[in-house]
Amino acid sequence: MGASLIGIGEVGSFGWRVFHERHPVMIERLCAAHPFGPDVREALSALLRESTEGVVEPLEDDAPDRGVWAEWIADQVGRPWAETSFLWAESYFFRKLLAATGFFAPGPWRGVDPFAPMKRAELHNAATAETLKALDELPHLGDAERDAAVVQAAVWGNQADLAFQLSTDASGATSGLVAGSPEEFWSLFGAPGVVHLVADNAAGELAADLVLIDRLLTTGRADRVVLHVKPGPYYVSDATPTDVLEVLHHLCGLGGESAQVGDRVENALRAGEIAVRAHPFFCAPRDFGDVPDDLRAEFASAAVTIFKGDLNYRRLVGDRHWPVERSFADAVSHFPGPLAALRVLKSEVLVGLDPATASSLDADGQPWRTSGSHALIQTRS
Repeated sequence: MGASLIGIGEVGSFGWRVFHERHPVMIERLCAAHPFGPDVREALSALLRESTEGVVEPLEDDAPDRGVWAEWIADQVGRPWAETSFLWAESYFFRKLLAATGFFAPGPWRGVDPFAPMKRAELHNAATAETLKALDELPHLGDAERDAAVVQAAVWGNQADLAFQLSTDASGATSGLVAGSPEEFWSLFGAPGVVHLVADNAAGELAADLVLIDRLLTTGRADRVVLHVKPGPYYVSDATPTDVLEVLHHLCGLGGESAQVGDRVENALRAGEIAVRAHPFFCAPRDFGDVPDDLRAEFASAAVTIFKGDLNYRRLVGDRHWPVERSFADAVSHFPGPLAALRVLKSEVLVGLDPATASSLDADGQPWRTSGSHALIQTRS
C-alpha cells in the first residue's frame, strides 16, 4: 500500500487520545445515563483496561454476528491493542461495548441502544431546534441557492453553525471547505436514477440528510433513494433504522418546512421511492475496498453514491497516512460507480488536497484535521 496504517499506539497521537481520553469520558456518560448494575459497570471498566493496557480478547457473547466478527478479528486476537490500527480498534471497541452493556444477552438491556439518550438530547437541543427552524428559509431561495444551502447543511451536519448554512446569505458557509463546492457535488447528477446515501450520524445530521434526499427527489435528480444506516448502535451517534424513524417523526411534528420535508419523506418511504438498508458490513472493521459482493452490486447499480461523514471517508480512502496530494480518484478507484464524499474533518486521514493549502493550514499550528473546523466535498464521476 505504501502509506502506513493510522494506529493508536503512539502516545499523544490522535488515535491514542481517543482511547485514553475520549472513551473513558464516554463510558462515564453512559453510566450516568443508564442505571446499569455492577456487572455492566465492571464489564465497561474491563473493556477500558483491555483496550488501553491489554491484548485483544475474543468475543464472549452469543450474538448473531459473532461468527462474522470471529473472521474479522481472527488475525488480531492476542495482539496488544496498541499495535492495532485505529479503524480496526475503534470498530471492535464499540462491538465489545455493546456486549458489555448487555445488548445481546437476555435481560433488561437486551436490544437497548446505550447511546439513545445522547442522540435524543442532541435531536431536541436548542442548536438543532434553531437549525430546523432555519429550514423555513428554504422556500424563499432560488433553485441554485437552495441547492447550495441543502448541500452545505449535509456537509456540516450537526455543527453549531448549521443555521447559518441554511440562511439566505449562504456565501460564507463554504469558508471552512478545504476542497470542493456544492456546484461540484450537483454536477454528478444527470439523468434521474437510483441514488444511494450512506449516512453517518443521527439527530441533526440525519435530519439534514433527509432534507438532501427530499431535494434529490423533488428536483427529479433521483427517481429513488436508498438510505444506508448502521444495523445497530455504533460509534456513539451513528444512525440506525430506529434513528431514522425518530428523526422523521420529529420533523413531522415541528410544523413549517420541517414538517413539509418530513411528510414528503414519509410518503416517499411508503411509495418505495426511499428504501432504508442496514447491511452488517457498515459495522465491519474494514475498508470499503472489502465490501461483500451483494453490497458492491448495489453500489455498482447506483447513479451516484453519497458518503457522509468522517468514518465513511476513512473507510472509503483507507485510514492511512496518505500524502495529501494523492488524488481522491486514485484513492477510491476500488469503488464501482460515481460517488461524492461530504465530510467534516475529525481525523487525520486526508487525500486530494493542494499541498500549499495543507501547508498554510499547518502553519497556524491548530489541529485542523481533527477539530471539526474544516470540511470537504470530493467527487469522482
